[in-house]
Amino acid sequence: MKIGVIGAGAWGTALAIICARGGADVVLWSYDGGYKDFDGVQMPDNITLTNDMANIGECETWLIVTPAAFFRETLHKAKDVYKNQPIIICTKGAENTTGNFMSEIMADELPNVTDFGVLSGPQFAAEVARGIPTGSTLAGTARAIDAGRAALHLLHINPSNDVVGTEICGVGKNAVALICGYNSIAAAGENERALIFTRAWNEVMQIGLKCGAQMQTFLDLCGIGDLFLSATSATSRNFAGGMAIARGDAPAGTVEGIFALNGLIRRAAALNVDVPVLIEMQHRMNLA
Repeated sequence: MKIGVIGAGAWGTALAIICARGGADVVLWSYDGGYKDFDGVQMPDNITLTNDMANIGECETWLIVTPAAFFRETLHKAKDVYKNQPIIICTKGAENTTGNFMSEIMADELPNVTDFGVLSGPQFAAEVARGIPTGSTLAGTARAIDAGRAALHLLHINPSNDVVGTEICGVGKNAVALICGYNSIAAAGENERALIFTRAWNEVMQIGLKCGAQMQTFLDLCGIGDLFLSATSATSRNFAGGMAIARGDAPAGTVEGIFALNGLIRRAAALNVDVPVLIEMQHRMNLA
């Protein structure tokens, strides 16, 4: 099996490592030829690093793991070498300029894709790279789920047919983790933190249900599992980003929760869903 992993940040590199450990030959595409180095983790010999998208063309399955801000640009580069492989979207987030989710961007840039899935769950990249047990929801077509399970069989996979719900959980937990990080410093006390957390996640769920998501998805690994991980730990970049904003500092690195929060509010307005807590937190953090 030959797997193409598009994106060599922390999550892309971690997924490439576990695909390779599972026996696949992996082509890891990086826009600048670099990759994330995890302390104490050796890169398997069956990973080939490239900055030429043409080398991804012959891979049997694609995992797309580029940041949400560059998702459209990366797919545009990949379209000329796409050959009907099943695609697993491993990016969680919303496009900053449009609020679109990753599957919607893919529909724009690769309209001929028939088999794709969305991978989402409680996944800190460094722990995945070290082989710590990790579970994920994989939602999509039967062919995409089979391809994802074969490529990522070292993960504990919960299959689902709720693509939109799985995506909204990934977007929503980014936004709520950002809010929770901010409130870990800015809230008046633990009671207020719990109040805002609960109401914010309820608003995410209302957006999801209006989009056709299944309630059960919010209780799966991509929902409550990922929310628990990201909204309670400073290891989460979104939680840490919220803490930085509360301190008056610039967040470090890519903080998907900022784009996610803005995207959710934009989506809620389009769907006529009332989200007063998300809007209030957007203003408190000066993100409007």
